[in-house]
Amino acid sequence: MKRFNANVSGTTREGTAWEGTAFSRAVIALSSRTARLKAVPSRRATQIALLLLAVFTLLGAGDEDARFSMLGHKLMCVCSCNQVLLECNHVGCSYSDRMRGELAAALDRADSDDLVLQSFVQKYGPTVLLAPTASGFNRVAWVIPYLALVLGLTTVVLIVRAWRMRPLAIPAGGVAPASPAEFERFRDQARRETEL
Repeated sequence: MKRFNANVSGTTREGTAWEGTAFSRAVIALSSRTARLKAVPSRRATQIALLLLAVFTLLGAGDEDARFSMLGHKLMCVCSCNQVLLECNHVGCSYSDRMRGELAAALDRADSDDLVLQSFVQKYGPTVLLAPTASGFNRVAWVIPYLALVLGLTTVVLIVRAWRMRPLAIPAGGVAPASPAEFERFRDQARRETEL
């Protein structure tokens, strides 16, 4: 058979004549395509990364209604109705309309969320926040419910254990419950007495 040299991706490949026609062209085409595809994933990966970065960076940008709703649900109305600011349905409530207007004005000024919440706290006091902040003494408000749950469960477990371990009370003039050893002795006695 006739030998030939095929240059595949910069390397020389020797083969037989029957490989030299269709097979060598397919190998050459496949290797050059593979070389191009190796460059494409890095380019595509960069494009995908940039696209994801842009999507996540701009996610919610310009969506003032969602931001208004989110901040409005973090604030309480101060008209003593004890409802969320955006859900205050107190008839004739002058506070909720004014507070909603202040919230909209703060968003129009492009204030940050923390700045908006802090301005409401300065104006109306810390009770305007629906949930206490997680700083200083307010951390106690976050810890106490979980602590109460753990203490309650521990108390229930200890009480149930104590009830299981206590001895049974013997009623006056009644018969005390028998132990397993006494039961065995009574069975033996019953077998002996019933044998004929």
